[in-house]
Amino acid sequence: MNDYRHGYETYRKACEKHDLEPINFRYYILNLSQEQLHAYNESAERKRSHDEYASH
Repeated sequence: MNDYRHGYETYRKACEKHDLEPINFRYYILNLSQEQLHAYNESAERKRSHDEYASH
């Protein structure tokens, strides 16, 4: 199983940005589709790459 924690953090921050209460990590894993989990992970990876690039 992929590590979805980085994607979860992206999801959680998006919820907070829109004043929504995020579901907990367990429900995140159980209720999101594989496509949704993959999309949040890709978003987290792009942000991490951008942040690393910006810090150099």
